[in-house]
Amino acid sequence: MFQPLRWCLGLLALCLALTAGAQDFERTKRAAQRGSAKAQNELGVMYDSGQGVAQSDAEAVKWYRKAAEQGLADAQTNLGIMYANGQGVAQSDAEAVQWFRKAAEQGNANAQNNLGWMYGQGRGVAQSDAEALKWYRKAAQQGFANAQHNLGVRYAKGLGVVQSDSEAVQWYRKAAEQGFANAQNNLAVMYANGQGVAQSDAEAVKWYRKAAEQGIAEAQYNLGLMYRKGQGVAQSDAEAVQWYGKAAQQGDVDAQNNLGWMYQNGLGVAKSYAEAVKWYRKAAEQGDAQAENNLGVMYENGQGVAQSYAEAMQWYRKAAEQGLAQAQYSLGVMYRQGHGVAQSDAEAVQWYRKAAQQGNADAQSNLGWMYQNGRGVAQSDAEAVQWFRKAAEQGNANAQHNLGVMYYTGRGVTRDKAEAIRWYRKAAEQGQENAKAALQELGEDKKPSVSRSGAK
Repeated sequence: MFQPLRWCLGLLALCLALTAGAQDFERTKRAAQRGSAKAQNELGVMYDSGQGVAQSDAEAVKWYRKAAEQGLADAQTNLGIMYANGQGVAQSDAEAVQWFRKAAEQGNANAQNNLGWMYGQGRGVAQSDAEALKWYRKAAQQGFANAQHNLGVRYAKGLGVVQSDSEAVQWYRKAAEQGFANAQNNLAVMYANGQGVAQSDAEAVKWYRKAAEQGIAEAQYNLGLMYRKGQGVAQSDAEAVQWYGKAAQQGDVDAQNNLGWMYQNGLGVAKSYAEAVKWYRKAAEQGDAQAENNLGVMYENGQGVAQSYAEAMQWYRKAAEQGLAQAQYSLGVMYRQGHGVAQSDAEAVQWYRKAAQQGNADAQSNLGWMYQNGRGVAQSDAEAVQWFRKAAEQGNANAQHNLGVMYYTGRGVTRDKAEAIRWYRKAAEQGQENAKAALQELGEDKKPSVSRSGAK
């Protein structure tokens, strides 16, 4: 149900920060009009951020350009950002690269980072991991946290450099210790997975919390996951719900799905099918396969929403077409039963097979039954045994019973009463009623089992 820990990827560094009031604006404007490049850049920042004056991207570009044309690196960087984002000027990656390069060649770390990002993405310039790495390294060596983070991502993924978790950790740590939130999240992931550093859930939680408290959705989700599992922190569903909620409200799809699951099951929050449906829908509408499947379940069962097999089919199909095994199995069941769709054993077999080939035990068991009974497929006891066995070995009780039947009757396998009893017993130990009845009929229901199954 829960998604794995999540990374933050490389970032383009944004423009300079400045705090200013109306008096500062007038004073800066006079200096800018006298030709001061520094004042012109600062005036651009004021217009850009709406500090001391009405916000205006066009005016920001005008003043950034004046300063940039005088060679001021900070202004060249800011002008490049405006071109990259299409703010106050027609969007142009080529122009952005031009201005970033001018500033980067003057040693401006922000521009070096941004130029590295453009090379990495192939925006306005031919994509080049080697060039991206070069410029990130120049900025990182100046202590620029964003570039240190981006360099860490490059080492973690082996982009333009030999993959190295230890190098990734080194650069993430430099940025994280400066308070760079995305690096804090990624450093936490490295601790959680024991990549490039000794595994430590406690350290992972520490760094997730730092990033989460700065509002990074990935870190909030990851911290929620740690609370849910009780890793590096006392297990707390209530805390998990809190952090999932913060990430979900920012649109994080995995957090939305997990929050829905918490509401559905009443974990850390009062059970509410309506809330579960609400959060599943938000994630499903972003294309999350797990949420699509979960929303299908809610429609099939009429939980938090009017019961509708047609709606259930719609959401199961979306998830199944993305390759989610559980949804493929559910879609097979809907076709087999003719719920929300014309009954079709052939379609049921198709979807059972897709899920079974991914190791879904329920689908393997059902596919075995379809072969055993020649439904939607040519009858084959040998195929039935094959699929029953796969599911039975995963602890599926129905498959264990059915495999016992095949051994007892000698269908698709050499008849073997002892082997039949062994599989009946495994199924019976999980409460499978047909298996219990079979053992009773054989007079084996009172005898102790030789070994226990690995049932779920």
